[in-house]
Amino acid sequence: MAKVKGAIVVDAEMCKGCALCVVACPTQVIAIGKKVNSKGYFHTHLAQEDGCIGCAQCAMVCPDSCITVYRVKLETT
Repeated sequence: MAKVKGAIVVDAEMCKGCALCVVACPTQVIAIGKKVNSKGYFHTHLAQEDGCIGCAQCAMVCPDSCITVYRVKLETT
């Protein structure tokens, strides 16, 4: 079975920092950042790039649809 490596991109200007994605992430690799966007919200980001599995749970629970999920299948030998 092929392993999957994932990554997310958060649209920082749209993110309101509700942290629903942080709670939904099964690998706990999403965190609230220390910088605010132009609207004054602390936005989320991918804190541990190697831990993302590309499951898209974060994108499914995001009420503002500001998360894009990328997945790459890794070859196993």
